[in-house]
Amino acid sequence: MSNRARDWLAQAAHDLEHARHALEDADYDWACFAAHQAAEKAVKALFLLLGGEGWGHSVTHLLKDLAQKQSVAESLVQAAQRLDKHYIPTRHPNGFDTGAPRDYYTADEAKQAISDAQRIYDFCQQSFH
Repeated sequence: MSNRARDWLAQAAHDLEHARHALEDADYDWACFAAHQAAEKAVKALFLLLGGEGWGHSVTHLLKDLAQKQSVAESLVQAAQRLDKHYIPTRHPNGFDTGAPRDYYTADEAKQAISDAQRIYDFCQQSFH
């Protein structure tokens, strides 16, 4: 079986680009979710590159697990913590007492999520050179 690390990293880059397009379209909930997905896939790509496999959807826990193999800055873990808050409520109306996710997300939150995901992506991508 071939190592699919580069495929995961390519999809992470694509998800990050999708997040930017969603921001431009004022789809802030989807921008936040796509940013989360980009970070998750980037970390899973790095796990594969290192011969392991990342499990779950929490970028925070993935990075903490990765820290057993290489150094991970605390600021990246904090970025992951912010992103993980976008995994479920961005997509499910029952994440809020009333209204749809699109009613709650802002441009500033989307920009922060994209910035956080970009930092995590860049950290992971550096290992591919």
